[in-house]
Amino acid sequence: MNHRFFVPDPIEIGATIPLPGEERHHARVLRVREGEEVELFDPRGRNFIGRFSENGVVVLRETVNREPATAIHLAMSIIQLDKFELVLQKATELGVQSIIPLIADRIEVRIDRLRGKEERWRKIVLEAVKQSGRSRIPTIEQPIKFDDAIARQGHTIVFDADAPASTTDTRQPTTVFIGPEGGFSERELEVARNAGATFERLGPRRLRAETAALAAVTIISARSGDI
Repeated sequence: MNHRFFVPDPIEIGATIPLPGEERHHARVLRVREGEEVELFDPRGRNFIGRFSENGVVVLRETVNREPATAIHLAMSIIQLDKFELVLQKATELGVQSIIPLIADRIEVRIDRLRGKEERWRKIVLEAVKQSGRSRIPTIEQPIKFDDAIARQGHTIVFDADAPASTTDTRQPTTVFIGPEGGFSERELEVARNAGATFERLGPRRLRAETAALAAVTIISARSGDI
């Protein structure tokens, strides 16, 4: 795969696009050569092949779109921050459209520790988009309480280690809910039942929260035909 760069404005074939400051620095770090073909992607979620030069990238043609056919949203309980950031990175690689930091009853991280993390999280997600060949940057929402998230409209699946074994054919936009290390509380599970959520489990073993998130996204992606 060619080196990839994000351009904040819509791209047109034939145009010469100057790389933004950070991306220009990134090109220098990668030692991109004059005349080398690179890949650009823009806010509209499109990929282009271009030819690199010191004056910018000459856009040659549009190229393949690697975005999933089905929108998957990950409502991820806030866990230890290094593990939460791992989930941000890997879930982006797997194709999630958005990540919803979830304030669950049993989270062990103080909410005030999240202050100032937004920019770091956006950089983690952007780098994962570049690495994986995606053309859309997932949104990271503001942290939200479980009750407010589960009340949203749309198809939801709550993954719970004690739920009955089941398989759901998922080919519609879906929000996947993953609990903290201690799992969702009985109160939250009851709220989810009343909201009409689907319940599933990830096999007979109890997984760590970060493992469960990635396994759940992979399963839903596979059911929708993306993997």
